Amino acid sequence: MKTIGNQFRIFVLLLVSAVLVWSCDNNVEDGLVTDVPVNVSSFRVNGVSGDIDNKNDKITVTLPYGTSVTAVSPAIEIPQGASISPASGTVQDFTQPVKYRVKNGNIYKDYLVTVQAQVPIISFKINGLSATINYSGKTISLTMPEGTNLTALQPVIEMPGGVSISPASGTTINFSSPVQFTVSNANLTEVYTAKVTTPVSGPTVAFLGMAATRTGLTNPDEIAAADWLFGKYSGAVYISINDISNGTANLTGIDALWWHFDSATALPGDALNANVTSKIKTYLNAGGNILLTGFAAQYVDALAIVPSGKGPNNVFGDFLPNGFVDANNDWGISFKGNETHPVFDGLQTYESGKANFLQKGTFRLNHTAWWFLPDWGGYGNGAGWRTQTGGNNLASEAWDNTLDGRVAVAEFPGGTANKKCITISMGSYDWYNETSNGTPSQANGFLDNIKKITENSLNYLVTH
Repeated sequence: MKTIGNQFRIFVLLLVSAVLVWSCDNNVEDGLVTDVPVNVSSFRVNGVSGDIDNKNDKITVTLPYGTSVTAVSPAIEIPQGASISPASGTVQDFTQPVKYRVKNGNIYKDYLVTVQAQVPIISFKINGLSATINYSGKTISLTMPEGTNLTALQPVIEMPGGVSISPASGTTINFSSPVQFTVSNANLTEVYTAKVTTPVSGPTVAFLGMAATRTGLTNPDEIAAADWLFGKYSGAVYISINDISNGTANLTGIDALWWHFDSATALPGDALNANVTSKIKTYLNAGGNILLTGFAAQYVDALAIVPSGKGPNNVFGDFLPNGFVDANNDWGISFKGNETHPVFDGLQTYESGKANFLQKGTFRLNHTAWWFLPDWGGYGNGAGWRTQTGGNNLASEAWDNTLDGRVAVAEFPGGTANKKCITISMGSYDWYNETSNGTPSQANGFLDNIKKITENSLNYLVTH
């Protein structure tokens, strides 16, 4: 019994030693109080202090407009006894975020550091309406209500300190044609082209819905999308799926159909009825066009736009009250290689070929109906998907620069002419930010990108 007891004590000692060794190898501070701190206490570039987020291990430095970030040397303060790599004072190219590692003993912590120049135009408003500003493309776009006199408008323009603009904020301007604005400070001068329009008389777009009338729509996302369409296009009409089924809906003269379905992951049986799909197929074969967004992207299968079984293979979404807020990340897409495609014209991008659609801190349901390529469906990559579906994958998730991981935006067919269908089906395509458990969501700062890609898609369909 004494031998067994000794063996047990030895086992306990070994176990405690193992735990201590594991604890020493732990490489994340996790907010615990330790004897070897690894938090950056100060990060400055050209005398400008960065915003240090120790919870999410990020540092952001915003420099004056016109400052080059290709060769800057940060001044960094860290705890005594710690080291940092790259070292303080090392010249870095910050055109992309840079990883810094602070190490103290066996403990280390990685920071992702972003150094960026301030944008020259913070906001551009006319009669209280905010314009979409594309900083990479140097464009400003705004649609005013129908009937607005474009010949005498006074934009209210907010600029950061030290930046001037000509024509100045408050100047009465004729926007019947595009207007050039020159922004400058001591370091840089750039020209932005502002285009202000009113709702166009065409194309004639029919918003499809399951409700008998537009006022009968109950899903807030679908309501918000329909409201935008009817405010944008004076020729917009509403057509119910039931009206197509019973033949009371005349699709002749409709330039494009748009079905935005957000109510459920599974498409309703009435829409899948052959009496409905056959009439829409006839419309498409006669030269009609259709935009399918949200869960409606799955309709490409029922309409034989893709071969049978080749519709979206990754359909999901959290329903109220199970939505969530991503407090740390904006959500968007990568359309690398397709930067000049008309669908992406005028989007506000944060780098070439990348645009956000859902702002961090905004409530989201993540309603998604896209194609997952690497492991499912036998596609392998974007090329395999194009071969098997006959489509052209235009965009994927923001991280996927080769467009081989997901298909978030697509056009059919994939050739150069006779387009008849576009799908937009990523979770960031969210028209309405629902209230979760009685808590209102903040406004989505990227809603203009959702409006713009929808407008572009409809216009592209009817002109191809």
